[in-house]
Amino acid sequence: MPLPCNPLDVIAEILGEPASQMYNPANAGYLCPFINSLCIKIGHKLEGPYPVCTLHRRRVHRDPPELVCVCPKRFFEADLINDVITNCWQGDPPVNPQLAHEIKMAKFGNVDFVIADIDQQTGEVGKFVSVELQAVDITGSYEPAYSAIINREPIVEGKMSFGFNWGNVRKRFVSQLITKGFYHHHWQARIVAILQTTLYNEIRKYIPFPESSLDDPSSNIVFMLYEYRPFPEAGPDAFKLELDRVVGTTHSNLMTGSLYQVIPDRNIFCERIKANLRQSAL
Repeated sequence: MPLPCNPLDVIAEILGEPASQMYNPANAGYLCPFINSLCIKIGHKLEGPYPVCTLHRRRVHRDPPELVCVCPKRFFEADLINDVITNCWQGDPPVNPQLAHEIKMAKFGNVDFVIADIDQQTGEVGKFVSVELQAVDITGSYEPAYSAIINREPIVEGKMSFGFNWGNVRKRFVSQLITKGFYHHHWQARIVAILQTTLYNEIRKYIPFPESSLDDPSSNIVFMLYEYRPFPEAGPDAFKLELDRVVGTTHSNLMTGSLYQVIPDRNIFCERIKANLRQSAL
């Protein structure tokens, strides 16, 4: 018989608060504190918002468990605009920086937002930086843990079925960055990818693209990496996202790294072929 486990070992944060303190997000109106509006996350099994911001990632020899951001709006806790201008803007700082959300790109979807230097006399766009936010996708569902927290009850460990979909994020997000980075190269502009250091490290395990200096004008793709830090002023279980480091690269480096990844072991692949043939013969 599966043993009950503590759902707080699965979910770290609900609606911007430590999960140990947020038992009734409905009473809070499902108001996301990072965007000051209704939580945008929707669950497949629940009615209304599904306001889980951060999960625990339990790994061997890691105590406490790693925190993993699963909602891109979570990054708005940080001073993103100032961080982007300070670290990623090329040349003189903007005189009149303005923010535009969800700007459509011909042939390839939207960018999350753009910081543009707008001429105060003519209203024309000068230099600009595009910004993309990326959290981690989930396989399966952590809904049993969420429901258990809301109902203040344990969960049966055997019912938990979810994982972090690093591969899906890597394939989709890197492909988008290569294409959008190519466009920005021709526009002589940068695109900034905002993500957690944990996700960036997982991407580089499979795509070891070279990093470049931000002083290099060809660095048209910039990764701004954030990580969770303890926030004792808000309570013993509280944490916040802070800028960890900033990394430059180019769309061509990212594309080359995607094409020429570490080659899997041929012998292992052949053994799997033989195992499949034996199974098919039964």
